[in-house]
Amino acid sequence: MKIADIRTKTADELADELEKLKKEQFNLRFQKATGQLENTARVRQVRRDIARIETVITAKRGN
Repeated sequence: MKIADIRTKTADELADELEKLKKEQFNLRFQKATGQLENTARVRQVRRDIARIETVITAKRGN
């Protein structure tokens, strides 16, 4: 997800997206532990998307 797309979303949309990504991250970790994970790069991508969203949420609260 691009940072420009994240910045255009509202706080509620960001919260929903964050919740969705955290659930996906949990599932990916579970798949990795059981040896079923095929796309290992997705773990990194999800982790970075979570960080981007949390950064934008923090920046919006500061304004």
